[in-house]
Amino acid sequence: MDTATPDSARLTFRDAAEADIPALVVLIESAYRGDSSRTGWTTEADILQGQRTDEQGVRDVIDAPASRLLAVERGGEIVACCQLEHRGDAAYFGMFAVRPGLQGGGLGKLIIAEAERTAKESWGVGEMHMTVISVRDDLIAWYERRGYRRTGSLTPFPYGDERFGIPQRDDLAFELLVKNI
Repeated sequence: MDTATPDSARLTFRDAAEADIPALVVLIESAYRGDSSRTGWTTEADILQGQRTDEQGVRDVIDAPASRLLAVERGGEIVACCQLEHRGDAAYFGMFAVRPGLQGGGLGKLIIAEAERTAKESWGVGEMHMTVISVRDDLIAWYERRGYRRTGSLTPFPYGDERFGIPQRDDLAFELLVKNI
């Protein structure tokens, strides 16, 4: 699907392919980890170090039977991505990344709206679920402005599993956010 963005450029949404994996890993890492992530506002660099994902993690999302990884392109270049996973009456939204230098310009709003539309159209689901690190107040507030609500349902952070990063604090958990779509 093509969508007009605030700067009048077009976004193209498509399912990610094997050939996209290296670019997607770079995008996701740049949005969340290291100094490059500080250009945007979604950085986790102060609470987590190490990797956010790797090629196998992205491949697993692409290959999972009830999952889609949407690659979002502008001008033929991947500028964002998000995961959609069918989970019964709901869809799960994850692995959301927008290139740091493009954050804050309205792309995220368009992408999440398209993800919700796609999940509803593809699977007939009535809810979108996501998990967010509970100390990410600014990010949770952004999702709340998009209609998501905090549930208070927490899942412990997988301390000791460096595939999810190296925690810099001991109070991390994932909170479930839900939206009727």
